[in-house]
Amino acid sequence: CLPANQERFANGKLATVQFHPSAQVVMTAGHDRSVSLFQVKNFNLCVDGIRNPRIQSIYLESFPIYKACFSADGEQVIATGTHHKMFFVYDMMSGSIIPIQKVRGVEERFLRHFEVSPDGSFMLLTGTSGYLHLLSMKTKELISTMKVNGRCTASAFTPDSSKIYSYSKEGEVFIWDVRSRKCLHKFEDEGSLEGKCIAVSKNNQYVACGSASGVVNLYTTDVCLKENHPKPVKAIMNLVTSATCVTFNPTTEILAVASCETDEAVKLV
Repeated sequence: CLPANQERFANGKLATVQFHPSAQVVMTAGHDRSVSLFQVKNFNLCVDGIRNPRIQSIYLESFPIYKACFSADGEQVIATGTHHKMFFVYDMMSGSIIPIQKVRGVEERFLRHFEVSPDGSFMLLTGTSGYLHLLSMKTKELISTMKVNGRCTASAFTPDSSKIYSYSKEGEVFIWDVRSRKCLHKFEDEGSLEGKCIAVSKNNQYVACGSASGVVNLYTTDVCLKENHPKPVKAIMNLVTSATCVTFNPTTEILAVASCETDEAVKLV
């Protein structure tokens, strides 16, 4: 396959690569302060000569991008910076770039980590000291703040957007009810010395927890909701450096586990 972004290679580290939820478009964003959209033609048959033309690039001055993400409907791109308390919303329908200077009620030095709910209703900002800020995706205003023990390193919505799994640095996973914002249950990830990343499968059958040791534990969701010390269905030991990314494919047949700490540390399970 040709590089998806061959018409505009980034001048700095890429922080995000994401496919559009419905169109044949891929987005790249990173430390060169830009978000670029490329048309990706012929997913199944990549032949030399297909250009993957660039659709658009936007530049955010003095704003190296930490993470960018499409909204659930694919009409917006949300981008957080490496050292900023504000974030940007790029409206692809109008072409406007909207700075969100401050969310009232959110007192954080930096805003970096966030998740968008699959139903498009919510945006979850991960703060410091264990705080989780639930925002309305429509208004970008604070709905409620939750708190885990210790420091939160990763969160994931369930496919129906009714629950949030939050993984703490101490290796505990907190399960929140989105509607009531109450903690339904918490469990300890087996053998985890430091939690790094978490994912819930699209069919809501599995939860994957990746830790600093490189081990990724795979649990069934029903066990996670009942037991304080659940046994993993499988412990995936293929990574030798910290697991920094876990994600399921749409049909829950493949789990990708990866580490950004060494080259080519991507495994498909």
